[in-house]
Amino acid sequence: MNLPVPAELFLAVCLFLGAALYTSVGHAGASAYIAVMALFGVVPAVMRPTALVLNILVASLTTFRYAKADLFRWRTLWPVLIGAIPMAFVGGSITLPGQYYRPLVGVILLVAAARLLWPGMTKIAQDIKDIPVGWGIVSGIGIGLLSGLTGTGGGIFLSPLLLFMGWSETRTASGVAAAFILCNSVAGLLGNIASVQALPAELPLYAGAVLLGGLVGTTLGIKLASPVVLKALGVVLVIAGLKMLGVY
Repeated sequence: MNLPVPAELFLAVCLFLGAALYTSVGHAGASAYIAVMALFGVVPAVMRPTALVLNILVASLTTFRYAKADLFRWRTLWPVLIGAIPMAFVGGSITLPGQYYRPLVGVILLVAAARLLWPGMTKIAQDIKDIPVGWGIVSGIGIGLLSGLTGTGGGIFLSPLLLFMGWSETRTASGVAAAFILCNSVAGLLGNIASVQALPAELPLYAGAVLLGGLVGTTLGIKLASPVVLKALGVVLVIAGLKMLGVY
């Protein structure tokens, strides 16, 4: 990516923080990685495959740790995966020009921020029921396509959907989202496997940073709640989303 060494190290620290914050709620951090890379001026061709590879690494760790803590339910996951995996593959095979890619990612980051910052968005359903198979497949189709197009794992959409519709309780939704993100990220990367040629030479540094962040975040997520941290993350996403939209 041709960044100066101090900038590379600072980017790695920011990726660590993003991974720690996101994995505390069962996500792998793609939105945070994209936000951070946008702030550092990384080009979209490098941004998307890098975010997906980091997402796969962190989602693998997150899925394992949440499942080991019994915070996972297969019945909640499989209907959404049926629709999401093929569409993530399709979305990953589509390379959007920068003038389309950046606004799309900017909107997604702002949607994620709204979920974290808007007062009414944290209200969730109280009566838990199994996800209807048909609605799960339809939801997966939309989330999968968006995640493949943008290089995100889709967790920023799946988690609130499960909670608001009453299809999962809060902590189990984290484990389900982690497994969903892992499968979606793999499908998205396979849809455009040639994009790995754009991976930066600094990838091992960034991979180590996000895995360490994932260890910290999953430990917090399994044991603690972190509403203040999530609000702070929402502010970061607003800043990066506005940058992607060209506001400043």
